[in-house]
Amino acid sequence: MAEPGPGRSPARQEEPGPAGKEEAAPAPKKRRLAGGERYVPPPRKLNTGVSFGAEHFAETSYYFEGGLRKVRPYYFDFRTYCKGRWVGRSLLHVFGTEFRAQPLAYYRAAARAGRLRLNEEPVRDLDIVLKNNDFLRNTVHRHEPPVTAQPIRILAEDEEVVVVDKPSSLPVHPCGRFRHNTVIFILGKEHGLRELHTLHRLDRMTSGVLMFAKTAAVSKRIDEQVRQRQLEKEYVCRVVGEFPEHEVICEEPILVVSYKVGVCRVDPKGKPCQTLFQRLSYNGSTSVVRCLPRTGRTHQIRVHLQFLGHPIVNDPIYNMEAWGPDRGKGGKIGKTDEELLKALVEEHRSKQSLEVLGIGEEDLNSSGESKDCGNSGDCTKSEEADPINGSSCPADDEKDPERNDIAACPLNSDINLEMLDKDKELSLCGNQEGRTGEKGWEEKDPLCVECRTSRRDPSPKELVMFLHALRYKGTDFEYCSSMPEWAMEDWRE
Repeated sequence: MAEPGPGRSPARQEEPGPAGKEEAAPAPKKRRLAGGERYVPPPRKLNTGVSFGAEHFAETSYYFEGGLRKVRPYYFDFRTYCKGRWVGRSLLHVFGTEFRAQPLAYYRAAARAGRLRLNEEPVRDLDIVLKNNDFLRNTVHRHEPPVTAQPIRILAEDEEVVVVDKPSSLPVHPCGRFRHNTVIFILGKEHGLRELHTLHRLDRMTSGVLMFAKTAAVSKRIDEQVRQRQLEKEYVCRVVGEFPEHEVICEEPILVVSYKVGVCRVDPKGKPCQTLFQRLSYNGSTSVVRCLPRTGRTHQIRVHLQFLGHPIVNDPIYNMEAWGPDRGKGGKIGKTDEELLKALVEEHRSKQSLEVLGIGEEDLNSSGESKDCGNSGDCTKSEEADPINGSSCPADDEKDPERNDIAACPLNSDINLEMLDKDKELSLCGNQEGRTGEKGWEEKDPLCVECRTSRRDPSPKELVMFLHALRYKGTDFEYCSSMPEWAMEDWRE
């Protein structure tokens, strides 16, 4: 949810989307196999750049309602090759120890329904032992959270780059539960812009200037400017209270508390960073502040503003009661990290706004924290997504904290998985490639709890955070967006 950071060329991903091109299904080879031998499709190399084709865009469609852009539910395949640590272990053991967002009963029901495939053959027995390079496919009924209906405005385009003004609430690229409701998909589907290279990232809730390179050579050239610290970034935000008139420099180190929830705080053990702040205006209750990050740490601008006692007015993480009476000013929290995370989750749960925070109940049930990507840019450049359920590293800011959702929903106890009718399940699943397109929204899926869950849509107002990337400048380019309405001097709530 915050300022962007520099990034590098996308790395190979297990789940199609976060940073690389979707992994194509391996083409089956027609050859005779020895008795008992299983065909293992060869791994495919991914192209650089983020690209999706007509078959991906045809998976489903958009519709607009109440100021929101919505995606009709659809069937989708999550795919992965067997990891080294899984070799010699049964599917049942792997599901039970590494993919705990789902009960084992779900995987048994999914296997009976033909939704689990190993080397393109239906999984009949979860006790099957995995071998090196086995290819696993899981078909799920996918629901995407709504985003703002505001259009993506193209600020500039030439043979080298395309620069857009990103609305708040849109992730840059597929991640977690977001796929079609992402900048990359919308640019490809509605503007015909394909095979784009991400030069930097904007967090889901942050709006403003977002750049893409059209070729690997341009991406490499601008990335070198990033390495040499030749890229200037300027943000504007609206904060609580009267910000000091004089220039303020904050150099407090920042530590990641949780990648799953996407929370950081000031801590001596954190990474060194520096942000320069300048007040632009004050309307008697809130201030508009210019922000110049000199480093690219996770949530740097937001954490530093909270530390200074002037959190962003509508920050769904760092301006919450969970931080205590001073809301984290001066680093005073009075809670352990575990207590803080629990308090944040409970505060959003009480407001039915977990999705605004960027997580769902399923994320809280899944196992383990994702590891630090070690990338001052966007964590999707190097994250390892959950290839079975679709969860991904939710670190945010330059990294993207909103990427915490999981694609396959945990099942409620009132669904009797063991008694589901196999024929009905298969009829809803469409073809065995999981590519049923818009058929997925026409009927309820018996394995999908989202089909039975009534969720409150966020209001368009809830999908805006007052942090905006105003300007990006390199050695041979400079791109600016207009000042957002909430940053005008005479603006009132």
